[in-house]
Order: sequence, then C-alpha cells, then structure tokens
Amino acid sequence: MPVPVKLTLKWWQHLLPRNAFSQTVVLIGSLLLINQLVSYWSVAVYFIKPSYEQINQLIARQINILFVDGVEVGREHLSIVDALNAKVRHDGMTVYNLKQAQEAGLDNATYYGFLSDQMSVYLGGEAEVRFSQGENLDVWIRPPQAPSLWIKVPLTGINESDLSPLTLYLLVIGALSVAGGWLFARKQNKPLKRLQKAAVTVSKGKFPDPLPLSGSTEIVEVTHAFNQMAQSMKQLEQDRVLLMAGISHDLRTPLTRIRLASEMMVEDDQYLKDGIVSDIEDMDAIIKQFIAYVRHDQEAIREPFPINQLIQEIQQQESNRQGEIEVELTSCPDIPIQHVAIKRVLSNLVENAFRYGHGWVKISSFEQGHYVGFCVEDNGPGIDMNKVDDLFQPFTQGDTARGSVGSGLGLAIIKRIIDRHNGKVSLANRAEGGLIARVLLPKK
Repeated sequence: MPVPVKLTLKWWQHLLPRNAFSQTVVLIGSLLLINQLVSYWSVAVYFIKPSYEQINQLIARQINILFVDGVEVGREHLSIVDALNAKVRHDGMTVYNLKQAQEAGLDNATYYGFLSDQMSVYLGGEAEVRFSQGENLDVWIRPPQAPSLWIKVPLTGINESDLSPLTLYLLVIGALSVAGGWLFARKQNKPLKRLQKAAVTVSKGKFPDPLPLSGSTEIVEVTHAFNQMAQSMKQLEQDRVLLMAGISHDLRTPLTRIRLASEMMVEDDQYLKDGIVSDIEDMDAIIKQFIAYVRHDQEAIREPFPINQLIQEIQQQESNRQGEIEVELTSCPDIPIQHVAIKRVLSNLVENAFRYGHGWVKISSFEQGHYVGFCVEDNGPGIDMNKVDDLFQPFTQGDTARGSVGSGLGLAIIKRIIDRHNGKVSLANRAEGGLIARVLLPKK
C-alpha cells in the first residue's frame, strides 16, 4: 500500500487555488488586471493629463485677459465681483466672493495639486484649482490677482459621470479577455478532469473505455499513455482472475477425492479422519475466499435496500453458532447498494468476530450525516493499531494475538467491496477490549 505523503503548506499557500483550471484562470485574470492598470495609467498620463493641462492653459489665458485692464482692489468685494462679471458676461465664466462660492458648491469641489501648480505658473502667482461635478463639470480657480475671489468655468460637453468611450472600450476588452481566458482554461482542463475521473475509476478496479485524444500535445501524450496503462492493467487483471479461478477450481477435485477416501477409513482411525475432514473444510473455505476475491462482486444494479434487514438476516443466519450475537438497530433510510456484496461484508466481519473473539458479537446500525453505517464488535484481544492499514491488503494476516487462521483475504474483500460503493471502512480497538469494525456507506 503506498504511503500517503503529507504536504506542509504555509498559511498563504492555502489561499492559492490548487487545481489547474483555477490556477490558469487566476493567472490570466492577474495578467489582464495588470494590463488594465498599465493601460489606465498610460491613458491618464499621455492622454487625459495633457488634455486637462491644455484646458488649464486656456482658462489661464481667459483669466489673464480678465485682469489685463486691472481691477480697483480698494472697492468692496461685491463691486469687484460685479465689475468682473460684467467683463465675462459672454465668456461663460462667473466670479464669486468666498461666501457666494460656498453657496454655489465650492466646498464640494475636489482640489487638484498638479493643476494648481500649473495654473500658478500661468498666472504668475499662487493659484488654486478645484473641480466639481453638477449638471456640468465645473472648474473653480482662485486667481493670485484677487485671492479673495473664485472664478467658476463650466466645461460643457464633459461629464465625469458619463462612461467615456475609452473606459467602455477597456471594460469590453477586459470582459472579453477574461471570458476568452476562462474558455481556454476550461478547454485545457476538460481532458485533465476526464483523465482524473478515469484514474479514480481504474483505482476502484473498473476499466473504462479508452479516453478520446484531445487537448494540447502534452495532454494527448499523457492520455495515450494512460489508455495503454489501463489496457495493460485490464489484461493483467483478467489473467490474474483466470489464474486464481483456475487454481481454485482445480483444487476442488483432489480435495473431493481425499474426502471420499477419508470416508472409507476404519473406525480405529476416526481421529485421523476428523483431522482430515477439518483440514479439507479449512481449505475449502480458503478456496471460497479466493473465488470471492477474484469475482469483484460486480453486480450490474444498485438498488435501495435497508441495512437493518441485512443485519437481521445475518443474525438469523448466525443464530446456530456457539456464542451470543447482540443486535442494536436504529432507524436508517434505504441506501443504494449491491445488497449481496454488502451482506458478504457483514458475514465476513461477523465470521472474524466469532473467530477471534470470545463468543460475543454485537452488530449495530446508525445514520451519520451523508452516510448510513454499521459496526461489528467483538470481545477478543484486539489488534496492533500500527498494522491496521496492512490488514486490508491481500494475504495479510492479523496480529498474532488474534491468531493466523485463514487466507488473509477476508478484509481485502471487504475493503474492495466498500471502495466500490464509495464508502469507508475502519478498524479500532474497543476500550472494553476487543475490536470494532466500522463501515460507512453513502446515502446517494
């Protein structure tokens, strides 16, 4: 049995996707995000910023013209405002004192440092530039010629809330790129997913039809190699089954002759006859286990069946044994199983419990989440827990404390049947002494 490898991951590695499809999508998405950020930065630096600087320069020229004849600063602010507004009446600009500007929305305007610095150069003194969004995009300028005043310049035809063609273009390109990357990753991942499912199927002893050769060159080569491996394993399995079945079948004939010969022995050799008959029965039980192991219990249909009914059948079947068999049943739903195979699992577990225990066996059923299960307990000596995984391998005997009678195929047969049902089987020592075998079968 291969030893499982435990990987130690750092905390940030748990946040990263683990499968190839997610990794490809994240990679493409990250590259597209970087591309979008670089595109926005490039457009802002080389297109938007120069455009705003040009607008800033034009506004500075208008303000310089506004103050070219000078303004009598000694007058009240209101008269200065009126005088300036009279000069810009046809230019679209409006002059406000501080109070009027605040009432008109100055406090909601956003300060732009680089435009303020540029405006200060154009106007020959410290100036301030702000932008506000109303029905139109408005530019607020505090000129150095009149620091107590604000000039509002509406930019008609420009609205920050509108989706610009450039932004729409970048969004469409980004969405199409992500969709294309997703389709590409999905197409690349589909053969891998199909290969993974086929590998799981092979691991359960089934051999699917050859997989179609599609995808990239590397995936096609891997799929072709997998098809060849699966075909070789199928042929090897067929040869192994034929060999074991043939040997088991051929052994029955000489065993039958030996038993017939033992029946002809005289009464004085009765003890020898009993020993021969006992050995023949043990060998016959081993042969039955060989046949059960190579059969794979491949029933065509799984039908909903009550676990409790199987337990009751086993209880009735084992009622003639020497010892006590205790049953504890809880209400469980019917689950899709190959009931003959699961009955064989129960029978093998009960057989082991009587063989290695001290005459007491308990069978119980239960429901746990998405599973329905049963337990078989005995009061024997238990097992070495370090050898549990090895016990499910073919021809592996249990702990010497529990004896070594049998072929070592019983638990291997159980494991194979439960695996084919996508279930779980485990062994553990009871606190009171003995062993408990626990089987879980999915509800669906």
